[in-house]
Amino acid sequence: MKIPQLDFAFRIRIDFPVGARIRFPVRGGEMRGYVSVDGGTVTGPRLAGDVVPGSGGDWPVFRSDGVVAFDARYLIRTADGTIIQVFNRGYAHAPADVQARIDRGEPVDPAANYFRLSPVFETAPGPYDWLTRTVFVGLGEKQADHSIFDFFAVT
Repeated sequence: MKIPQLDFAFRIRIDFPVGARIRFPVRGGEMRGYVSVDGGTVTGPRLAGDVVPGSGGDWPVFRSDGVVAFDARYLIRTADGTIIQVFNRGYAHAPADVQARIDRGEPVDPAANYFRLSPVFETAPGPYDWLTRTVFVGLGEKQADHSIFDFFAVT
């Protein structure tokens, strides 16, 4: 049996607007949220560019068991101008006291919060289409006004 390996590909920093986030109740007693994307950067050995301001957002579900299920879509513009759409899903959960600090926008040690991602990418044929045929996993870090995602290609 071959054990999959992880190869660091790039980091995305996504900036969010300052202020309260939208949250509203949905069927089943859970809460849905929304936050728009203000911009950001993409850096790493395999991809560089920026997050296109206003190109999307995240629509998380705040589940009754304390898990946050992320469902984000946004655009990346590479250094050469190519547009890549990101579909990013994942889960985050933390002990109640840590989650309360995250909700208040306080800094939290990333090790105290499980935040894992499974992105999929869409782009035109060309130098970045390797993104559309590679499986990725990611680690997330939530801050008050931004999130950081480190993405690894599964080899």
